[in-house]
Amino acid sequence: MSETGGMYTKWVASWGVATSIIEQKECRFAKDLTLRYPISMPFNGSHIRLHFSNLTGTEPVSFRAMVSQGIQGHEIQPDTAAGVMVNNESLITIEAGKETVSDVIPFEVRKGDLLTVTLYMPDYTEMNSGVLITGPLSGGYYSYGCHINDQVLPLDYTRKTEWYWFLNTVDVLTEENNRALICFGDSITAQSWPDYLSMYLSGSHPDISVIRRAVSGTRILRQYDNITYAAYGLKGDTRFPVEMNVAGADAVLIQHGINDIIHPVGTAVNPFRPWSDLPTAEEMEEGFAEFYVKRAREAGLKVYGGTLLPIFGWRTYEPFREELKNEFNNWLRSTDLLDGVVDFDKALRDPQKPESFRKEYDSGDHLHPSEEGYIAMADTVMKELIEIRYGGNDKKY
Repeated sequence: MSETGGMYTKWVASWGVATSIIEQKECRFAKDLTLRYPISMPFNGSHIRLHFSNLTGTEPVSFRAMVSQGIQGHEIQPDTAAGVMVNNESLITIEAGKETVSDVIPFEVRKGDLLTVTLYMPDYTEMNSGVLITGPLSGGYYSYGCHINDQVLPLDYTRKTEWYWFLNTVDVLTEENNRALICFGDSITAQSWPDYLSMYLSGSHPDISVIRRAVSGTRILRQYDNITYAAYGLKGDTRFPVEMNVAGADAVLIQHGINDIIHPVGTAVNPFRPWSDLPTAEEMEEGFAEFYVKRAREAGLKVYGGTLLPIFGWRTYEPFREELKNEFNNWLRSTDLLDGVVDFDKALRDPQKPESFRKEYDSGDHLHPSEEGYIAMADTVMKELIEIRYGGNDKKY
């Protein structure tokens, strides 16, 4: 029952990430490994279901899974633990290139709870489907051995990880007014600003969850099919339809395209980054419209664009890349295809030198924002999307 006495009737994604190819290292198999992910719940609810993905795997994976109330870090409340099954099977197997959804689990959650998901892989498992995500609400743990039922993971065999393997989305059966906002992008969205946005929404708009579909290195128009850059992920045309599978979503914010601009350097410099990969602004605009806007509309979503950030000082910076970025940003600002634009570029750039970040917003690599910059990005989403679309309040961001 809800606090107002009504039943929970609507499935809404309360947490989610993308799935991509893991960085190709000498060893990519694990055996007898436990993963534990604490996840902050944005809503009250009575039931949950988990989405698992082996989208970029090349062979089947099998594991067991458990959910429980978390205390802090990797500590759980064992008496709340519930097994996770798929088709009434406790050993969950996902074929290569496939995704699956768990059976519905009766499990009461309250806004602000830590829901902890623990996975255990008893046999050799290809660790090729996952994503790197950072931020104040993100991160998990891995531990050697079987510790799926342990209240606390053993210190001597446990380390933190920023990689999410196989676990893709958590849905909650919740109240009808709750909804999800999808944030789609690359490494900038894979880092902190969606977490800060979630923290803001928790206080001002507690009926909105943030679902982060972001993979570092990804481009709108191209992808790498070699082990050196495989982890830079699938191209937009391939990613987007899969990643829009989000229960209860009513809008998507897309900040994507900078890697199309900065990656090509010519085969004389890098055999995997030919000049032929460099798009025109028109090609980027057509890809954005066809791959993203059209498909989002077909899914019934409102569509918001996010302008690309400053790049002056980045190692491949050239004036022609700046011109291409500005042309694409100006298209985002002016096109009537979108329901609105979040102008991240204007918010973070130096007013006196607009091709550069403001000093306090630059991480130092001149491509990714600092933590203060990511906070400013979340502020900008609140001001230019959330408060305009869902209504304002007295909170200052």
